[in-house]
Amino acid sequence: MSKLTRKERFHLVLDYFQKNQPIAETELHYVNPYELIVAVILSAQCTDKRVNIITPEFFKLFPDTEALSKASQEEVFEVIKSCSYPNNKAKNLIGMAKMLLEHFNGIVPDDVDELQKLPGVGRKTANVIASVIYNKPALAVDTHVFRVAARLGLTSNAKTPLEAEKQLVKYIPEHLISIAHHWLILHGRYICVARKPKCEICPLADFCLYYEKNNRSGKDTEKQKGKKSV
Repeated sequence: MSKLTRKERFHLVLDYFQKNQPIAETELHYVNPYELIVAVILSAQCTDKRVNIITPEFFKLFPDTEALSKASQEEVFEVIKSCSYPNNKAKNLIGMAKMLLEHFNGIVPDDVDELQKLPGVGRKTANVIASVIYNKPALAVDTHVFRVAARLGLTSNAKTPLEAEKQLVKYIPEHLISIAHHWLILHGRYICVARKPKCEICPLADFCLYYEKNNRSGKDTEKQKGKKSV
């Protein structure tokens, strides 16, 4: 499998997911665009599990954009203090709510560029909102996606999330871009983990560049040991 082209790797990876994981969704809990954008802002450098613990109480106190826009930073902080960077996130959440009311009539926009004007919303968050809520062909690249794409050989020498995003969308059919984010992020969360990837149970191992390289180096090491013992 070492002579696979990148296009062939994409085909094999996408074919596997389409057949074996036709439904893949965000693990964040939400019921409307407002709740999702809050959850995604909270999820920056924080687990979805932790966010899902925080948001029920958050949405009881701040059920909509108007309620959040009137909250104090201290009030928001108290609810979200168990997540990472609560001070910054409290400030951004209130700023986001105010800007939605002042510039977007309280409606979460569907355009990636417009979304990025909101406090606390970077390209990754904007792509999540655009793809999940509005089914736009936008691919959010977080640490999981960045890592998995590189290991599989879907990206090559990408130095930034934006570089990885551009390489990925070049080869992924438009109708699969929004779900591809979830395929890659879930694979990175549960199998292709950062420190000790579970290659022994990975269904993509046969066409994974990382697995190829590690197997080859392992075999080469065994060969060297054999030569020394002769």
